[in-house]
Amino acid sequence: MSERINLDNISIVMARPRYPENIGSAARAMCNMGIKKLVVVAPENYDIEKVRKLATHAASEVVDKIELHEEVREALAPYNYVVGTTARLGGERRTILSPSAASKNFVAISRKNRVAVLFGPEDRGLLNDDIRLCHEIINIPTSDFSSLNVSQAVLIICYELFLSGLDEKPKFAPRLATRYELDGMYDQLKEILVRINYINPENPDYWMNKLRQFFARLELRAREVSIIRGICRQIDGYGKRCYKEGSAGNKQRK
Repeated sequence: MSERINLDNISIVMARPRYPENIGSAARAMCNMGIKKLVVVAPENYDIEKVRKLATHAASEVVDKIELHEEVREALAPYNYVVGTTARLGGERRTILSPSAASKNFVAISRKNRVAVLFGPEDRGLLNDDIRLCHEIINIPTSDFSSLNVSQAVLIICYELFLSGLDEKPKFAPRLATRYELDGMYDQLKEILVRINYINPENPDYWMNKLRQFFARLELRAREVSIIRGICRQIDGYGKRCYKEGSAGNKQRK
């Protein structure tokens, strides 16, 4: 049974956001990915109606339960594990993880611990004082322009968290051909290919090794081995019929 991340123990914390619309967009992104707890710290120009407009009705539950705090340290106090997000690297921004790597780490941690994912304001990102409160740092890889809108960053992180919360479906593993079945197929192939002069009869194993490598990559099933052997039988039968017909024709001409 595979482990799953506990999304109920995950909170998104937005520190000092400047625009209420970004809070609403972040709430909507969270709702899309099954994360319900949003914490907002010292927002500028906080307008709940603008938040609701961008969140849409679908994310109203997230908006209704927003926790408001004045300081980042106070907001993070109840959490056992804090991960910060940053576009800037170097300095105190130590071990950097990708969103997918960080989400995988959360699987075990989130079972018994409350986890906060911390986002900084739109213009400056997290301060060094914020970074010092974090156990790990996430950086979202981008192309030449590294700055993401904060709600876009929230969506990317929430998406990776959501993927970590999905049950992994067991991969389908068909019954492959046994060694006995494969060896019978290779013996039959070698006999036919020698007979039709496709491989050199003086050193057939050299050429058969190439075919063995080819078929090994295909991971043949028993039914597929049976099909190949059936083709070999048809080739063999056709060759024998042609030989008999040719011999009979020669006798008649004589």
